[in-house]
Order: sequence, then C-alpha cells, then structure tokens
Amino acid sequence: MKNSFHIGFIILLIVGAFLLAGCRELPAKNHVAPTLGQNRVQRVNGGIIRGDQTRKAIAVAFTGHEFAEGGETILGELKKHTAKASFFLTGAFLTNVTFQPLVNRIAADGHYLSVHSDKHLLYCSWEKERKTLITRAQFQSDLEENIQRFKALGLAQQPGHYFIPPFEHYNQQIVDWADEMGLTVINFTPGTRSNADYTEEAEKNFVSSQTVFDSIVKRERDDPHGLNGFILLLHIGSGPGRADKFHTRFGELLDYLSGKGYEFVRVDELLESKGHP
Repeated sequence: MKNSFHIGFIILLIVGAFLLAGCRELPAKNHVAPTLGQNRVQRVNGGIIRGDQTRKAIAVAFTGHEFAEGGETILGELKKHTAKASFFLTGAFLTNVTFQPLVNRIAADGHYLSVHSDKHLLYCSWEKERKTLITRAQFQSDLEENIQRFKALGLAQQPGHYFIPPFEHYNQQIVDWADEMGLTVINFTPGTRSNADYTEEAEKNFVSSQTVFDSIVKRERDDPHGLNGFILLLHIGSGPGRADKFHTRFGELLDYLSGKGYEFVRVDELLESKGHP
C-alpha cells in the first residue's frame, strides 16, 4: 500500500511537470534579436517609437528615396563625431547608380542599413481609421524586392530587421504583416519637427531648418527624460525644391547634443539588450 502511494505520487509529479511545460510561451515564429522589455519602449499603432528613456542615447535615422544631396556631409559629420546612425533606403535609391558610392560608404562606415519599401508605397489612408490600401501579397512582394536590391549590391552588411515604413505611415495590420516576415516596424519619436526637414519653401507645410533645430533643442529641454531613447528622423536629401538644407546644420546639431552628453547609436543598439529579453 505504501509503495502504491509512492508510485502514484511520482506519476502525479511527472504529469504536473508536463502540464507546466505545455503552459510555457512558445518562441515567435519569426524570431529576431531580443528587444527591450515592453515597459522600456514606447509604441504607436504597434510600431516602436522610442527606446529606453533611462539611457542617454539617440538613434539618428535617415530615410532615402529620390534625393541624396546631404549624404556626404552627413557621413562626414558622423565620422567626425565618432557617431553611428541608421539608414532606411528604398529600391529606387539603391538602384540609382549615382547613389551607390554613398551606399557603399554607409556600409563601410558601419552604420545600420535596412529597407524602406521598394517603390515607396502608401500602405494606408491618412484618415483616423488608417484603412489598409494594399494587399498582403503586394506588401510582401515589394519588401522582398527591396531586400533583393540590397543583396544585388554585394554589401558585406545585409539589411537589418528594423524597418521604417514609407511616409512613416502604417497601421497595426502593417506591423503584423512585417512581423510575419521577420521585420520590426519602428518610427520616429514625436515631439520635434525633424521629420519635416524635406519640406519645400513653396509649400504651405514648409518648416525651416532653424525651426527644426529649435524644436529639437526645446524637446531636449522640456522632456523630463530629455532625448533619452529618441529615434530622431531626418532625410538624406530634400531635392531641388528646398534651398534651406538641414544637412548643413547637422554637424552643429551633433555638437550641441554631444555637449549635452548624448551618445549616437544605431537603432539596433538602442532597441536591443541581451539583458532585457
């Protein structure tokens, strides 16, 4: 009787162990590098918009599609300040032969490179509902083509898994589709006018470089966390419609922020931490 009790007790322990194992969370289907815990990043519509606010680090992110007149100045200032940045490039940018030396230098300098849509598609409407305007097949095909453009260049560095959507505009469905492809949607941290550095003088939405610069200074001063964990979005080029080029102030901006004690890191360095899975 005593032995039967012991055998039954052992069986219960084994069954319980199996049940507990079954309750554990399975790894994601498309596992990517570990990111900071949910309480250490901010999200909007499913996309990450800010990293760890306890760390005095900024990820400067550049998108490129049609223009690149600021590229050499930007890379020169980054090198001068021993800073790293992140570049999100469309297929149109990558296949423009005049831009290829710039892409090669970005990779050689160790900056982050990733996709920005092959054809710079508008994924969803501008209304509050953000209705999806493309099919999943169109979304996937376009991004796969963008990735192939990178591979065709034979760069030592292949595109990373962080992804800024074209127009910096997306919804939860786009985030989900990207996740299924092993891509993580990120976007700029709101609160400055940095993302308006492409606007043209003749347009109603024009924002001057001085206004852009002042907005960054103001946000750094007014935010309780300064610019800690910020994803600061700028453009590699703004085209002939804008004479007031912000890239001419980029070195000044790095001077100012480095003087405040910030380090400039790649987005993967900002958002990933092996200590915080």
